[in-house]
Formats: sequence, structure tokens, C-alpha cells
Amino acid sequence: MTLAAACPPFARSGSSDLLSLIGNTPLIPLERMAADLPGVWIFGKAEYFNPGGSVKDRAALNMILEGERSGLLTPGKTILDATSGNTGIAYAMIGAYKGYKVKLCLPKNASMERKHMLKAYGAEMLFSDPAEGSDGAIRLCREVYSADPERYFYPDQYNNPANWKAHYNGTALEIIAQTEGRITHFVSAMGTSGTFMGTTRRLRRDMPQVKCISAQPNSGFHGLEGLKHMPTAIVPGIYDAGLADENVWIDTDDAYEMTRRMAREEALLVGISAGANLVAARMVGLRLVEAGQKGVIVTILCDGAEKYLSELFWND
Repeated sequence: MTLAAACPPFARSGSSDLLSLIGNTPLIPLERMAADLPGVWIFGKAEYFNPGGSVKDRAALNMILEGERSGLLTPGKTILDATSGNTGIAYAMIGAYKGYKVKLCLPKNASMERKHMLKAYGAEMLFSDPAEGSDGAIRLCREVYSADPERYFYPDQYNNPANWKAHYNGTALEIIAQTEGRITHFVSAMGTSGTFMGTTRRLRRDMPQVKCISAQPNSGFHGLEGLKHMPTAIVPGIYDAGLADENVWIDTDDAYEMTRRMAREEALLVGISAGANLVAARMVGLRLVEAGQKGVIVTILCDGAEKYLSELFWND
């Protein structure tokens, strides 16, 4: 008899396993963020409701499931990848649940909270030069993998189509349903670019009238952990520069200020990349108001603030 069959009937019929809780996150109206934008509504997709606490749960699960389906991930192999933190936490959570060892390469200056979470899940960590950002972690990961490729399953989140397909088949459909098809603009900053690529591709197919705007840090030297300045970074293989209707550039200090505002005005403790997304969403909203237009803007609240509470910007 399997463990599932041995469970009481109520557990089999009315409960969900951990991984089934990934996705179907709430869409929250951000009324105060749009209070000065007449005719414009801004909504945040609250990805911190995922069990691993971020939007990266979606991509990590899809990449691991695809690895199992393809036969590249088998019992005894270690999941290895480069991460700025959130995908690593997702890998570590899913690995703990499924019984896989997880080894992660990340910048040494990743937040203390992220390191504690990875350690709690039992993941092994290797640290790259903080001055090289996420690119340094990518280079370190490639070295580790090339030294012993048979030992590892290397999802390679920056180049794996299963990353963006998680959003094509999940996030985008949820947004369309939750807005009852009334979304006019989708806005998202990019790290691997999976969230923007997958969601935008599905919107292009199902709702081609929706404008899709990407966002990036305005400098290669920035404090927006997990986000990439594509002109100076190792560009992800899944990134398509021609997909966005336009790109907006985000200043680090503006994202910090928006993250603080979200806590104090919307009572939502979100991470820095969510703050960057809200800066971009408000840029789009201001343009709509100036043009005398209305809009329903959806952006991504990528994770919660619990991974950043030791950061000094909260004291400003």
C-alpha cells in the first residue's frame, strides 16, 4: 500500500500536496499606488503566496519536471544551477520535497536571509565574486558542471525554455482570467527574463492588443538583486529583445523608495524587484494619464520583503 493510499480519506480528497500550491496566486489592486492616476488601475500579482515565497517557484518546478520527463534528472543526481537567490530557494524547497540534493552558485553578497533559507532547506552553496553579480555565479556554475557533468542535473535557468513556458502556461492565463480579459498593459522587470518572455508570448497570442513593457536597471552597477542590465550582462538565451513593445529603465534608489512606499501605503511587504516593477508600472500609468487614456496595468510582486529586511535602505 502506498503512503497516499494509507492516508485518511479526507486527506486524499480535500488536501493538496506542497507542489500543487505553486501558482494561482492572488491579483491585488494597488489603489494607493494609482490614487493620482485617474482612469488607471494597477494590479500586483502576489507571487510571494507561492510556497517557496517567490515567482521563481513556477519556473523551478517546470524545469525540474521537464528534467524528470526527459530523463536528464534521475535519482541520485544533484540539481545544480546559478541563482541570485529566489530560484535557488525554489530548487532547494522542491529538492527537499522530492529527495534531490541541491548545489547552488550565487554571489557572495546575496542577502543574509536568502543564505539562511537555503541552508535551512539543506542546499549546498558556492559563492562567486560579488563584484560580478549574477554573471559571476553563472561562470562559477559552468565551471562546476564541466568538471563532473554526470553528477549533476543543470537546469540552466537562463537558457531553459521550460523557464518561460511556466509563465506561458500558467501566469499569463491566470492574469487574463483574474482581470476578466480587461488587462491593457503588462509590465515586468527582467532577470532570467522568463516571467516577461512567457507571459508576453501568451498575451501576444491570446490578447494581442495588450501592451507589454519590460523594465531593466538603468546601469550595469545597480542594487536591484536578481535583475539584469542586458547591455552589460551575460544575456540569457531565453531573452528576446524584440518581444517587448518598449523597455523602461529603473533607478535603484527609485525602486528602494517604492519598496518602502508599498509597505507604508499599501501595507504590503514586498521585495526590491517588486518595487522596481511598481516604478515601471507607474511610469506607464503616468504616460496614460498625460495622453488622456485609461488602462488596467498588471505587474509582478516577485517576492516578499522577508529576504531583504537586513538591507540598509529600509532606514532611509
